[in-house]
Amino acid sequence: MAAFADDALDVHFIGTATVLLRYGDLTLLTDPNFLHRGERAHLGYGLVSRRLTEPALDVAGLPPLDAVVLSHLHGDHWDRRARRLLDRSVPVVTTPHAARHLRTWQGFDRAGGLRTWESCTVARGGSQVRITSLPGRHSLQPVLSRLLPPVMGSMLELGPRDGAVHLRVYLSGDTLLYDGLDDIVRRFPDAELAVLHLGGTRLPGGFVVTMDGAQGAELARRLGHRRVLPVHYDDYSVFRSPLEDFLAEAGRQGLRERIVHCARGQHARVEPGSRPV
Repeated sequence: MAAFADDALDVHFIGTATVLLRYGDLTLLTDPNFLHRGERAHLGYGLVSRRLTEPALDVAGLPPLDAVVLSHLHGDHWDRRARRLLDRSVPVVTTPHAARHLRTWQGFDRAGGLRTWESCTVARGGSQVRITSLPGRHSLQPVLSRLLPPVMGSMLELGPRDGAVHLRVYLSGDTLLYDGLDDIVRRFPDAELAVLHLGGTRLPGGFVVTMDGAQGAELARRLGHRRVLPVHYDDYSVFRSPLEDFLAEAGRQGLRERIVHCARGQHARVEPGSRPV
């Protein structure tokens, strides 16, 4: 599908947290996960999770990419198919921890790490995106936090190459809800789209390491972004909070009109300054 030529963003939901974004001359991919149903993602320390769904697209079906935005280095966000099949010349914008691993062990020499609030710019033709690393915590338990890879959210500021920002997209990454996320809305008070990683991921011992439906709805309320796309909610056996949890709580919070209903394989169109209709 061709990118929109009228300053709108084309969002193609592939599955898990993998989203293909096309804006003007730019094509971006988030958190590449292309395992198939029944295959297992490695989450570290011997922990694996079985995929329950099929991705809407394989790596071979991707268009040429200008960058990959990777929230963190877990097997349901960067899997063995991504490692083997993605073009190693494509820039990967991620955490310093993941960037070091990708460069040293996987040959992705253009992987670059951003610390929280640091930014970089990617341009193609007449379009550019400024990517800013945002706060995120995979766990609020100090001991568990030391065992999980660092995670980042991202703000994508899209527009023409002259630097004007026409459209903002927030990617939550695998974070839990905590007060540090309030700094995002103070620095970026207006965005067209929030892409929220949900699922209530539960590890052995009962530890929850991603937002469940209630946390996701509360974050959407705090952010106040114009539209909200839920992702990362039913693809793996460790996900315990289904999409319906989020939709129900969003309805109670009065957010129903903001939700983008975009199933795997579908596209959504997001326009600058637009409200959902």
